[in-house]
Amino acid sequence: MTATAQPLSGITVIDFTQVFMGPSCTQMLGDYGADVIKVERPGTGDISRTSIPDPAGLDNPIFLSINRNKRSIAIDTRTEEGRQAVRELVRSADVVVSNFRAGVMERLGLGYEALLAVNPRIIWASGTGFGTEGPYAHKGGQDAIAQAYSGVMWRRVSEDDPLTLYPTTLCDYTTGMHLLQGILLALLHRDRTGEGQKVEVSMYDSMLHMQMQEACQQLNRGSEINWAAMPLTGVFRSTDGALIMVGGFKANPLHHISRALELDEDLGERPEFATLDLQFAHRTELQRIFSEAVARNTTDYWVKRLEDEDILCAPVRSLEQTLDDEQTAVNKMIVEMDHPVAGRIRAINAPLHLSAAPAEVRRFPPRLGEHGAEVLGELGYSAEQIELLREKGVLR
Repeated sequence: MTATAQPLSGITVIDFTQVFMGPSCTQMLGDYGADVIKVERPGTGDISRTSIPDPAGLDNPIFLSINRNKRSIAIDTRTEEGRQAVRELVRSADVVVSNFRAGVMERLGLGYEALLAVNPRIIWASGTGFGTEGPYAHKGGQDAIAQAYSGVMWRRVSEDDPLTLYPTTLCDYTTGMHLLQGILLALLHRDRTGEGQKVEVSMYDSMLHMQMQEACQQLNRGSEINWAAMPLTGVFRSTDGALIMVGGFKANPLHHISRALELDEDLGERPEFATLDLQFAHRTELQRIFSEAVARNTTDYWVKRLEDEDILCAPVRSLEQTLDDEQTAVNKMIVEMDHPVAGRIRAINAPLHLSAAPAEVRRFPPRLGEHGAEVLGELGYSAEQIELLREKGVLR
């Protein structure tokens, strides 16, 4: 922990988010100084608390990974007492964030118009699966569903490859970071104008935005661009693993690839490979030649050879190997903290390296409802009022 004043110090965020998209956004706000108050369901809390069986129960690694620097209040927003407590929170807050299905916050009486009446400067931010209008607005947002609807899942190296799910939740994460950007822009706007506003993002839009190059090619030329299917690019098995080679950014990359892979001839001089169009037409043959060559030696051997020829390449590694890499340590991408249930935990740090205001771990991920009395006390609730809410089951 540093003594540096952080960019979001003094900003209060009321966080209704759960699973990954929303919590990844609000954790970043907390990492840079915001007071993030996580509103959770009594009893079970955020869905990610129960997404995997774990010895730490509700404080499992999935929840711990995206909920540091937050305070938790477990309050039943289906009750009028619970909603009134939330309205009191909003009265002095800066941002309200949710990632429920479209319409859920409105049905709870916590939609934008309702909270704007409580606090005209509030920034009301929402992440959904498909937006708040249109034929899919009623659908729940989930990473695999977004991959399928947005075209991401359909696009693969070859049409012969099976359709499959990308195993890292890129849709959730990307949308969470767009939600973060929207909140920060709205805070800047409010600083200049005094006005709060509604911020909305969706997984559908985020995935389309991720494909901006491919979409522009399709919209304007009626053809598809597939960066993974470039003829001089591919993943190839070695004797002890695999590597990826990206043959581009040079006047005659085939000449350098041929030398690096110790081929008997310079493929750059063969007429059937003379242009990019011809290389596409003969991609299968090129990939076969590369595969046979790489299969003769180790990954480290070929990476060294390719790098000597200034051809972009990398070993294909596991997450475990990456976490153990010296570069990960140099970049300070792993943070450690003590947790009263989970013990000493390690997690991934914020990827933004600000020289004057670095990310800080001020709080370990909260236990369910850990800060309920503290938060309500700050709003002026007496000990008797808090105890009465507990007796009614509104506060846990």
